[in-house]
Amino acid sequence: MFKKMASDALGLSDIGKIIDPVDFDKTDADDYVRHEDDEKIYFLIKTKMDEYCFTNLAIIHVDGEKATSSKRTLKRYPYTQYEVNNVLLETAGTIDIDIQIKFNMGNVPFVIDVQKNEIDRLKDLYKALLFISEQAYENKIVGRHAEQSLDKAVQILQNSRLGEGDTANQYKALTEFSFDWYKETYEQYQKQDYGEIYERYINN
Repeated sequence: MFKKMASDALGLSDIGKIIDPVDFDKTDADDYVRHEDDEKIYFLIKTKMDEYCFTNLAIIHVDGEKATSSKRTLKRYPYTQYEVNNVLLETAGTIDIDIQIKFNMGNVPFVIDVQKNEIDRLKDLYKALLFISEQAYENKIVGRHAEQSLDKAVQILQNSRLGEGDTANQYKALTEFSFDWYKETYEQYQKQDYGEIYERYINN
């Protein structure tokens, strides 16, 4: 019991190691990367129980229940479905030998302990996740304003044109226009691939 308390006080419970790119293919997470869709690993942290894999398309969490068990649960968080937010980097205290990176994927919180001597590499991940978070937030705001603008435009068109001709064809034209516009806006502001961001900040 006292050993565990001392271990927890020093941050020894489950400290992660940053895996070098040359060893990515030796991890469990690599088996679940969609290489067929040009998905690529940019950063990977391995602890006694878990693996946290950061790719251009998603964050993959290989969740281990116990360090002594081989049982794992695979959890995938695509950036299109889970917004990166609340990104924090916690440096080590006087007696700590680990540092922490914290972030949310949507409403799912992550707290990952990493060896203290990996601070420079973890800073790179922090900067990449922070930029992704900021860009996703800005895109959401712009997309919301764009939708509001379209709704107003469609309402004006409906009020001004209906009753002047073929109502069915007018509704069809408005519906097709709205669908095409929403599709174009989604593709523009719902970013799926953040490979260029990782390549800018990650210096493995």
